[in-house]
Amino acid sequence: MKQTEPIKNNTDFRRIYNTGKSYANKNLIMYVKKNELSGNRIGISVSKKIGNSVVRHRITRLIRESYRLSEDRISKGYDIVVVARVNAREKGFHDINSSVLHLLSLHKIISE
Repeated sequence: MKQTEPIKNNTDFRRIYNTGKSYANKNLIMYVKKNELSGNRIGISVSKKIGNSVVRHRITRLIRESYRLSEDRISKGYDIVVVARVNAREKGFHDINSSVLHLLSLHKIISE
């Protein structure tokens, strides 16, 4: 993730949840809020409902890799929070990647 910073503070997550725009599909929920920075910030949230730490970390890696591969096509200046749903537990990279791209296109922050 070249130009992207991680979101780590709970206050930042809460601000994006409360004031950001959200879209969802069967695997993921994505919150997006405009920021005043020159780059993007991304936060990934995977609940304990999804599974044990191995499963949660695998889903986190899949989401992060999907974002990294399409990072050059994503508009700059956004805070993005991706929340995994329970349905994402059994999915592979192709399904997670298509879900991330679908949500980015719904938010209109990715160029085709």
